[in-house]
Amino acid sequence: MKRLIGIIIMMFCLFSAALAPALAAETPGQVSPALGQPAVPAPAAPEASVPAPAAPAPSAPVTQKALDDLKSSMSVGVDTVWVLFTAFLVFFMNLGFAMVESGLSRAKNTVNILAKNFIVFAIASVSFWVIGWGLMFGNGNPLMGLQGLLFAGGADNSPAIGDAYKGVYAAINWTGVPLWAKFFFQLVFAGTAATIVSGAVAERIKFHAFIFFSFILVGILYPITGHWIWGGGFLASLGMFDFAGSTVVHSVGGWAALAGVLLLGSRLGKYRADGSVNPIFGHSMSMVTLGGLVLWFGWFGFNPGSTMGVGDGSAIAHIAVTTNTAAAMAILSSTLVSWLIQKKPDLSMIINGALAGLVAITAPCAFVSVGSAAVIGLIAGVLVVFAVLMFDKLKLDDPVGALSVHLVNGIFGTLAVGLFAQDKITGTATVNGLFFGGGFKLLAAQATGVVAVGAFTFVVAFAAWYVIEQVMGLRVSPEEEIAGLDLGEHGTKAYPDFQGFLTK
Repeated sequence: MKRLIGIIIMMFCLFSAALAPALAAETPGQVSPALGQPAVPAPAAPEASVPAPAAPAPSAPVTQKALDDLKSSMSVGVDTVWVLFTAFLVFFMNLGFAMVESGLSRAKNTVNILAKNFIVFAIASVSFWVIGWGLMFGNGNPLMGLQGLLFAGGADNSPAIGDAYKGVYAAINWTGVPLWAKFFFQLVFAGTAATIVSGAVAERIKFHAFIFFSFILVGILYPITGHWIWGGGFLASLGMFDFAGSTVVHSVGGWAALAGVLLLGSRLGKYRADGSVNPIFGHSMSMVTLGGLVLWFGWFGFNPGSTMGVGDGSAIAHIAVTTNTAAAMAILSSTLVSWLIQKKPDLSMIINGALAGLVAITAPCAFVSVGSAAVIGLIAGVLVVFAVLMFDKLKLDDPVGALSVHLVNGIFGTLAVGLFAQDKITGTATVNGLFFGGGFKLLAAQATGVVAVGAFTFVVAFAAWYVIEQVMGLRVSPEEEIAGLDLGEHGTKAYPDFQGFLTK
């Protein structure tokens, strides 16, 4: 007991010694509030008189103009972040295309597929910057842009919009973001069109031939037809609508791919002498699935991002839901139809079904209800399955189904605007489609756009492919095709540890 008392006394002494400096640091005459006592100021020591500080000058009143300028600046900043963020999502779709295309091709051609998908955005970046942007959005005539043609140069006071805009890119003055934000967003769309071609001509095209064609597609073909619809050209004047590019991006890529497929011919062994099809399976459905999910995710940049601003949040949300609904319904319908026809659910059909639904809803996503989006998706899923079978019957060899997804459903999605559109369903002005009392006027404009873009793109693309074939050759040799383009075109292998599998 004595020992315990001694320990308590010792602890009290140590505590007092530790607290003494804190007490000494207090202003003389004060007791620390930490001890539970009010702080009482000590009498002030006599000091020399110190003049009181001058009162601050009254601040100038905030004018309404200053508030409006601040609001405008913040709006531009937020819109710019939105446009660039969604553009980054679309750029990320390059990974999705690379995975889908390489997975649906044989292992011996993997390096070649990946190399094409990697370099294609570099090609698009240069060609669209040098001339494509000006041809597409420069002030000009109903057929093409004629001002600001080279290197995206020319007068431009973006982010001013409407009547306040002064520059040579009036067709895109409706979005209040800086010029380079507009440029980058449109660039990732142009790159997507070129990527579509890569899959359709896979496993037999020369690497340098694909590079040259991609320059022509992104620098000339894509921007000219894009000007007709998005650049204030003659199709826009006719009343054609394509919100995010079922025709501008996907059909253009599909028509260009079709021309290449016709000139290239089918892969060795794809079609037997009796006319039947010899299935050539891809080497990694895991990669295909990953790519499909990446593309689905990226489409939320593709469609909602095409608002190019956040001013109408309800429109962005509506577009996101119509986009997702069409994809989901297309997955279900493509699964069911392929299951009925092939007796088993085909994973490649399931994934291409999703992509078909996404392509089909790209044009009408801002103009249709969620219910209409569901119907569009259902139809797209059926179309993609029958289109794959149709192209095989025609002996048009498309290793990844790009023609069925992007060409067929790009056309359908464009026509779907003329069938299902509802005026101002998202605040975006259009006219009602056939199924909502609008008659055939909008459908006729959409069909005119499909025919005009298809005819121009196919003819010029075919001519470009033909010239490339005559000048440098289009197709690899049979020996190289059998051994694999990885070795013949690139001198390397994607899977060097599996020698036997690579040559099959």
